[in-house]
Parts: sequence; C-alpha cells; structure tokens
Amino acid sequence: MEEITKHINDTNASYRHVGAGDAKNTDLFLDNEHYELFRDRGEQITVRFDKTNLTQAILFIASILPRKFDQSANHYIVKYSNEFVFDQLAILDALFKEEGVPVNTITQTWNARKDVVKKNGDIDNRFYFNNLLKDVEFRDHNGDIQTTKFTLRNYLAGGFSNLNIKKTPDGIFDIKIDNVTEPYDDGKEIDLEEIVTPSIRLNDISSRQLICYGAPGTGKSHCIKEETDEWEKKGRVVRTTFHPDSDYSTFVGAYKPTTERVQRYDIYNKPITKDGQPVMEQIITYEFVEQAFLQAYIDAWRNRDEYEFLIIEEINRGNCAQIFGDLFQLLDRGNDGYSEYSIRADKDLQKHLSKVFEDIEIEDYPNIKNGKELLLPSNLYIRATMNTSDQSLFPIDSAFKRRWDWRYMPIAKGNDNGVELNWQIDIDGKRYDWWTFVKTINKHVFDTTNSEDKQLGFFFCKAKGNIIDAETFVGKVVFYLWNDVFKDFGFDAPIFADKEDETNPKLSFDKFYMANGEVNKDKIKIFLANIGMIPTEETVEDDEDESADSSSVKIPKYSINGSSEQFTTPQAVRRIIEDYAKRNESISVNEMIELWNGISERNNLLVDSWQPSPNDNQPFANKRRTKIEWKNGVVWVTNGWTEALFKKFMDNVKQRLGINILKVN
Repeated sequence: MEEITKHINDTNASYRHVGAGDAKNTDLFLDNEHYELFRDRGEQITVRFDKTNLTQAILFIASILPRKFDQSANHYIVKYSNEFVFDQLAILDALFKEEGVPVNTITQTWNARKDVVKKNGDIDNRFYFNNLLKDVEFRDHNGDIQTTKFTLRNYLAGGFSNLNIKKTPDGIFDIKIDNVTEPYDDGKEIDLEEIVTPSIRLNDISSRQLICYGAPGTGKSHCIKEETDEWEKKGRVVRTTFHPDSDYSTFVGAYKPTTERVQRYDIYNKPITKDGQPVMEQIITYEFVEQAFLQAYIDAWRNRDEYEFLIIEEINRGNCAQIFGDLFQLLDRGNDGYSEYSIRADKDLQKHLSKVFEDIEIEDYPNIKNGKELLLPSNLYIRATMNTSDQSLFPIDSAFKRRWDWRYMPIAKGNDNGVELNWQIDIDGKRYDWWTFVKTINKHVFDTTNSEDKQLGFFFCKAKGNIIDAETFVGKVVFYLWNDVFKDFGFDAPIFADKEDETNPKLSFDKFYMANGEVNKDKIKIFLANIGMIPTEETVEDDEDESADSSSVKIPKYSINGSSEQFTTPQAVRRIIEDYAKRNESISVNEMIELWNGISERNNLLVDSWQPSPNDNQPFANKRRTKIEWKNGVVWVTNGWTEALFKKFMDNVKQRLGINILKVN
C-alpha cells in the first residue's frame, strides 16, 4: 500500500453542513485499515502540502458557502464574501514562505496516535493524527495584521472532500484534496468525536428570560458564561450589573452632555481663521447614549439570524420596577419568541432608534424601523444572576418573577469539563480538602441560621493551581463567615473557641491577623481543627537525602514489578512515570497530565510548570515537586503523599497498567 484515499465526512472537516452540532475536535481521523501505510514510520510522519491544491480546495469551499465552521472552541456560520476569499488567499500566501521567499510546497510533522491508553485505563483503538495546528500571521483585507491557526481541516468540506495521502521515495507523504459534486456520508466516522448540540436554538422559547439563583459560589455566572461563550467571542453579548443606584436611564439610555470641537464663527456668521487655519472651539452638545438594554436590543434587530444575549449580574440588587419601567411588558413572549405586546417609545428614544435603524430592512415590523414602538425580537435572550445571600433592598415582585424562568444552582463539588476539581487549602504546608470544608462549614451555617442562603458554594473563592492559600482563605472565607453569617448570632459555639488564649478564649476576626498585617496561620489551624478538619496531605518526603536520623521515623520502601531496587514513595511514583514517558516519547504534556492525574485520582499530581513560592519557608519547600523530562515535554510531579493517597495510586496502576508495587519494609 503506497497511497490511500479517505472520504471526508463532517468529523474531519472544519467546514460542515449548516445544521451540524458543535465539535471541538482538531485531530484528523483515518480508517483503521489505513494504518498499514504508516505502520513502519513510528509515531511521527512528515507531510507535504501543495499551495495550488490548497488554493483550489479553499476556493471550492467558498463556492459552497454558507457552511458551519468548527475549530476547537470556534463554532459559527460562514457566509460567502469577497473578504472571506481575500483573507483565505492571504493566509496561504503567508504560509507558503521560507525565510520570506514564496515557495510552492511546505512540510509539517504530525503525531500518529493508535492504541492510546485513555484516562479511564481503556485502550483507544482509533487511528488518528494530531499536532495539525500552526500559527500563521497574515495581512487581512483591511490591511491589518492578524494571527490565525492553519490546519489541513480548514481545507476540507464535510461530505464533499476526498483526502489523498501518497508515500513518496523521500519518505514524505504528499497531501492532495479533491472534491465530489454531490455530498455524501460514507458512515465510517460515526462516534469518532463528541458532538455537542448548542444549548439554545432560535426556536427554543422555554428560556428566553432566565434567572440563575443560589448561594454565593455555586457557579451562577460561570453557568451563563458557558452557555454564551461562543457568542461572546462574536461580540453578541452585552453585560451589565444592577446596584441600588441603577435606574431606567442607566439601563436603557438617555441624552447626556458631551463636548464637540467645532469651527468658530464671528457675529456675521463668517468662519474665523488665523494664519489661514480655522479657529476651533469646544462646545457642549447633547447626544443619546445607549446603555446595556438598548445596545443588545439594537444588535438583535440588526441581525436576527444570530443570537444576542443581555446578561444582568446581581439582578436583585437593583429596583427592577424602577429600572425596567414599561419595558416590563416586553417580557411577555409569544410562541414565535417575539414580545406579545409592544410599547410606545418616547420622543427621544424614537428619534434615536429611527436614525439607528435607517440603514437596515425591517419590512415585517415598520414601527420598529421608525422607532415608534419597542418589541423584543426572538433572537434576544436575557440572562440574569441572583445571589440569595444578599439582603436586597428591593424585593422582586411576583408579577416580575412570573415572566422569567428560574434555574436553581445547588451547592455541589466543582468540575471543569466533567473532571472533578480537587482543591486544597494550604496552611503552612498542611493540606485540607476544600470540598470537605465547604460541606462541613455549611452544616454549621445551616444549623445557626436555619437557611441555605448564607451557605458557601464550591467556587466561593478562586484557587490558584488548585490551591487556596492562607491569605485567600482568611480574606474571602473567614471574613464572610465572621462578618456576614455569624455576626448576628454570636460566637459562643465551640467552633469559635481559642483554647490557646486564656484571656480571650474566643476566635475573634482580628486574631486571624498579626500586628504586622500578615495572616496568623496558627489561628486558621485552630478554626479548622474546631470544625473537625484533618489534613489530607502534609508530608513531603526528602527522598534525595536519606542521611536523616531514621531511628525516629522509618521511611517506607517499595519495589516495582518484583525488582530488587527499593524506592521511597515519591521515588516509586517518579520512576513509574519516567518509564512510561520513555516508552511513549511522542505523548504530549497535556496527555501525560490527563492520564496520570486520572490514574492517581489527584488533580494536581502532575503540572506543566512549577517553582517554589518565594514566601514558602517550610522545610523542603524546594522539593515539593520534581521535574520529569522526556523527548516531547516536561512535567512536575508532587512529592507529597499520605498513606491513603499512595494506596489508591498503587491499586490503580496495578488495575489499569499492570504495574505491581509492593512494600518491602
């Protein structure tokens, strides 16, 4: 086999049919039988592209637009335009250069992936290539310098394209693309990638107005951000935050004074000049200034084929009746997604809207175009957050509530794209599980206040590299608990006891800071001990120096797969990971981190960069992690282990990789 032809369905193409779901895939999948062509080439191949062929491919794509464009986190409809063609040809001109000189062919190195061990220990038997992306800087149709990602997938049209790969005598694989006139799916790429159906469609009327509510830190804003992220990248999201001083004019818009530089005239209405140049002056004029609602409203009407989102943070901190005014009536939506009832615009707003809509066509709603009426279009979605712990000065009335859908955000352990977050509180090298703390303190909060509103969500404060340091813990968590939760109920409960202070045996907030303004970590430990928190990770074995007095502490030693060589806990972990990296030289840093963090069930076993904190004065601070290098990258492995964590690691590597670790002393 010296050549293969692969028909391209949507899975391998950046340009898909318009109704395709969203896919984040950037790899190129081939059929398993195609593996024979590459079997003897190891884990990397060199491919060669021809400029003329890629030019023909992108011009073919231009001829069949509109198409759905999918690349990583980018998902949008591409319509034909002269600008599109110009920019695509400019990208190829910039790509096919060597040291500034135009060339007809270029090469690229791809990683071949077959029978890869997945995070759950299963074998991925798909055959595919990765490392397809390359940054390209080009000058666009406006003459501006832009940076984009080149990938072969950008020249493939789902259903139309055939990919031809031919092995040449020089060991390079030539890439050629041709296209059929009638698209078809050969069914060979089913279930090769995860397709995500966008969470909202234009004909979905169930959640055009949605309020996400819950305790602080439950991820209300994050939930909305995930839902609207792809449209925010297109400039289709407008944000605002309500507060007690918000009103109709700050939400919708109003005439405001502004300065304008104009020609000065004399009393005879003749322009004044000096040395042949006009004399200018600053005058005060008034112009209509759009605020968040009007910005979203106008954008939505300008392009009704695209979603438009208005996001209101902290909606219950403002007087909604005062802020919305008669816009309140627009929140009643019909089955078509448009407001059931329109409202009359005042003279100022009518004048502004008629000017704004002058250059667009709204033939089906003439009174919208002339600005006389306001009506929410079906593509305008409103999202809001409401923090139930805030003691709002302006309760939301039931009539307003009825016009919204409500989504409760429960207190739950955080995750990132389906992977659980195992955040730790770090106090003087002692690690406490953040999620255990949240659940524990929330029980005390509920028992004290008889309410869930003041409880903490998982994202109440942000971790840095999965670690919540002492300063963040006191500044965010302790401050909130002492000043917003327990202040009105007293501090007589045992969790506030300070047994080390006989004079003042209560943990008052000021005790969490020393006279020099630094956090008092000893008081944090007392508080955590009071609520029953036990460190989950506090040992960093100094495996590089075994000259320490071993009579007081016996360091456990282990063997790997029956070897006579003995290892400490971190040495054993490091040796296993190093051996794996040597056997899989082409594995990427991200793949290494995902695999081993999954096997160890520790979100921070491996990280891609690390250095000791300059403020970390604990013993062995510079040995908390050790570098592991291989051909394709560098990671840092933790040296901090508890007996329970290492027992779990031993069990998992045996079950998933067949590696047997035995304790020898």
